[in-house]
Amino acid sequence: MFSLSTLVLTSLISLLAGAGLGAFLLYLFRAQVYSRELEQRLHEAENTLQSYQRDVAEHFAQTSQLVNNLTQSYRDVHEHLANSALKLATPAISRQILEAANANLLSTEKTYISEQNFEPPRDWAPKATGSKGALSEDFGLHEDHDHKTPTESADDYDFDDTPKKH
Repeated sequence: MFSLSTLVLTSLISLLAGAGLGAFLLYLFRAQVYSRELEQRLHEAENTLQSYQRDVAEHFAQTSQLVNNLTQSYRDVHEHLANSALKLATPAISRQILEAANANLLSTEKTYISEQNFEPPRDWAPKATGSKGALSEDFGLHEDHDHKTPTESADDYDFDDTPKKH
């Protein structure tokens, strides 16, 4: 029959082959499980992103609707005030209001900035000729020799800003 060494050697070779085959199968199944888990996490992230995008779109749609409502309310208040002003004002003032409104409606050019000249900011302070400028080192300093320096200090007052009486 078989010798003991052949039997042990065959057993070891079978054990190593079985361990190698098991490791290979584990590697294959682990890769499939890992890819399934990764795919599931990807789908969850996509669903979360789509939900967020849907929420943002709904937010802006609602904001747009609210701004339109606000604009319409402003128009309604303006019309109400204009109609009330026409009803409650004298005929001469009512005529002036209507003329001003018609003039505004007929004017096609809208000016949002008044017709004034704009200058870029200056990096120097303007001054009158012959005087020292506002950025001069001694601007605003007067040499009054009669001016007395105060002799009071914070120690001369109590906590409620009343003078201490010694």
